[in-house]
Amino acid sequence: MYKEAYERWLAFPLEDADLLPELENIRENDEEIRDRFAVNLEFGTAGLRGVIGAGTNRMNIYTVRQATQGLAAYLKEQKAEPSVAISYDSRNKNVAFAEAAAGVLAANGVKVYIYDTLMPTPALSFAVRALHCDAGIMVTASHNPAKYNGYKAYGPDGCQMTTESADAVYAKIQNSDIFDDVKHIPFAEGLAAGSISYIEPSVIADYYNNVKKQSVRPGVCEGAGLKLVYTPLNGTGNLPVRHILKEIGIDDITVVPEQEMPDGNFPTCPYPNPEIREALQLGLDLCKQTGADLLLATDPDADRVGIAVKDGDDYKLLTGNEVGVLLLDYICQARTEAGTMPKDPVYVRSIVTTSLADEVAKSYGVTPIKVLTGFKYIGETVLHLEQKGEEERFLFGFEESYGYLAGGYVRDKDAVVASMLICEMAAYYASIGSSIIEQLQRIYGTYGTYLHKVDSFEFEGLAGMELMKALMASLRREKIEEIGGCAVVMLEDYATQTTTDFTTGAQTVIDLPTANVLIYHLDCGASVIIRPSGTEPKIKVYYAAKADTLAAAETLQKKLAEGARDLLGL
Repeated sequence: MYKEAYERWLAFPLEDADLLPELENIRENDEEIRDRFAVNLEFGTAGLRGVIGAGTNRMNIYTVRQATQGLAAYLKEQKAEPSVAISYDSRNKNVAFAEAAAGVLAANGVKVYIYDTLMPTPALSFAVRALHCDAGIMVTASHNPAKYNGYKAYGPDGCQMTTESADAVYAKIQNSDIFDDVKHIPFAEGLAAGSISYIEPSVIADYYNNVKKQSVRPGVCEGAGLKLVYTPLNGTGNLPVRHILKEIGIDDITVVPEQEMPDGNFPTCPYPNPEIREALQLGLDLCKQTGADLLLATDPDADRVGIAVKDGDDYKLLTGNEVGVLLLDYICQARTEAGTMPKDPVYVRSIVTTSLADEVAKSYGVTPIKVLTGFKYIGETVLHLEQKGEEERFLFGFEESYGYLAGGYVRDKDAVVASMLICEMAAYYASIGSSIIEQLQRIYGTYGTYLHKVDSFEFEGLAGMELMKALMASLRREKIEEIGGCAVVMLEDYATQTTTDFTTGAQTVIDLPTANVLIYHLDCGASVIIRPSGTEPKIKVYYAAKADTLAAAETLQKKLAEGARDLLGL
């Protein structure tokens, strides 16, 4: 079947000139043909994501159109005249994919609102709500390498699409032919007819105003003399982040020149991911040249931000967990002092994010809420509060993977607001003769030293996906008794929604949706979490080690990492 699909694509008058030569080049390569045509890109709650190229298992205008046809059919069943907002980041083929989606929607009688320039993921979430749209599309592959692109789908609440909605859209996609069953018109035709409209500048201005409202110490950055280096990693953050920082009074910003302009090839960082030191290296070098106080780095769709802070004569990269705990502590302290802490406040974190934040939250009387991995679950929590008229209870939400949100104006992580609050936090601590590093040490001194690390193991292609499934199944078949010399005392299996206490044999139900996640709690006070990534061909292993000193925590974490590799046979 996959060879027939390949031959059909070869014979089809493909609009994208890059696709036919690609297909010709693999004519004698059965493995390549199978990888591209044996399966289709799967549409899930994160939409589509894959390598750019020809084939049903690749990102191209035809897979984008087919997915959008499914979305349009689904929306038309829900509403007579639905509307969709679209944005895109700096990825290769970004405009082509955004316009392809718009052309399908317009041809199906769905009104389209699209930004006339690349804008961050949170600006898409904002536009969906501001324009009362029924769905949203963000063309992005987040922090994946340059060969990837993707298509995030959003619901009318500005959150990423629910499982139920995504399943319904996927059913429509599966029942359609990629060429014959897709309606589309040229983008220019839809624009001229008014079925496609550009999003008004007032929406962007409103987004910025809502970001500024999340400030907890307004004016603290004015005259503070904060000196920054910033890199948008060739993505969408350059203008929005610099705009908001200028608005709050920060003028001394040096942008990494090689990474300033949008470039989907990401020539200076193969992985444009602020979690990875290599991506931040040019920024760190520039910090040393300029004597900057702080480095900010946003990923290509500007929903995540990484930082480095001055630490003596050097710069220290902080983890997503550390920044999240610092921001939570800063927001709680500021709002407590200002008397603006709401009644029954809550903060939200994912199950793979540090429990240290729970301890900090409780010290301020803030209730922690745990959700599955994926920021949509944090967004859904805000939505549920809003539906009860209690949105103001939400203080902050974050994931260890460098995603943060304060306020309910968007329902996804937002590197623009996070950048603002990080700078505000740095300026405040400087104003009282302290620093972000010193505050982090105070937190560790109070609650103990927490060390969190993540290993990612890649599994490329169809064979890799099959191996990932086999490894997770193997872990569930076997009773794992120890990891890195520490005995397993409790296992949380989110696929079966059960927690098993190995000391008593008791089982309890996990009150969260199912997910392919295993959490091993160990007698040394540490934990190991194993889960396949929802957006990349990887198995991720998270280590959480707590000790009296950093050295002791690092020693423990290394033992856990060795044990986890043994478990996975890697």
